[in-house]
Amino acid sequence: MTTALITGSTAGIGAAFARRLAADGHDLVLVARDTARLREQATELHDRHGIEAEVLTADLAEDKGIETVAERLGDRRHPIDLLVNNAGFGNKGRYLDVSMADELRMLKVHCEAVLRLTSAAAEAMRERGRGGVVNVASVAAFVPRGTYGASKAWVVQFTQGAAKDLAGSGVRLMALCPGFVRTEFHERAGMGTDNIPGWMWLDADKLVAEALNDLARNKTVSIPDPRYKALMGLAKIAPRNLLGGISARTGRKYGPQ
Repeated sequence: MTTALITGSTAGIGAAFARRLAADGHDLVLVARDTARLREQATELHDRHGIEAEVLTADLAEDKGIETVAERLGDRRHPIDLLVNNAGFGNKGRYLDVSMADELRMLKVHCEAVLRLTSAAAEAMRERGRGGVVNVASVAAFVPRGTYGASKAWVVQFTQGAAKDLAGSGVRLMALCPGFVRTEFHERAGMGTDNIPGWMWLDADKLVAEALNDLARNKTVSIPDPRYKALMGLAKIAPRNLLGGISARTGRKYGPQ
């Protein structure tokens, strides 16, 4: 039986990955900051699907948390077959309105943690000749919008480059770029969603199903919805200043975890 490790597993896209992978018979390592919530999730998934669900409490904004997860990913006796780097958050406010401490914390979680955890997983996977990594980015990676969008653009570029370097090794890497997803992300960040049109909202479970299909097809970037595929196609030809204005009107954050 294969094992998947999911960061930010207790809510949103991470929880949807956990539900789908457990239903498919994969054992899980669930990673988040809230131990009680992790244990509740692990018990529910075990009871419903009969899989083993390991709990790993870690704050990926801290070196200790990253090191804890990296060590688990590198455990050759209990290998991880799929890593889902989903942990992330948004900051409410425009550039210079957000504290430098909060901006750096975001980069720690979105960039440094993704780099270190992907590297730990990919090294062990390459030795076995198989494995997969899904790095959750956002369609915000493709529009000019502050630190959040910049950090997700880094995730996309890093994942594509690493996938190219590991081609032929049996290790698949994919950046997942969702749009607005109905999760608790915006509430936790204190962001309003009244100005977001209803058609822009995605279902987390459907998004995960499409993402896993794209991973199986060896895609390195997944935009798992026709509406957002069309929007990102337009983004390639639209003026950058126009995109910046649109993203400002629809909020600081495009794709929640």
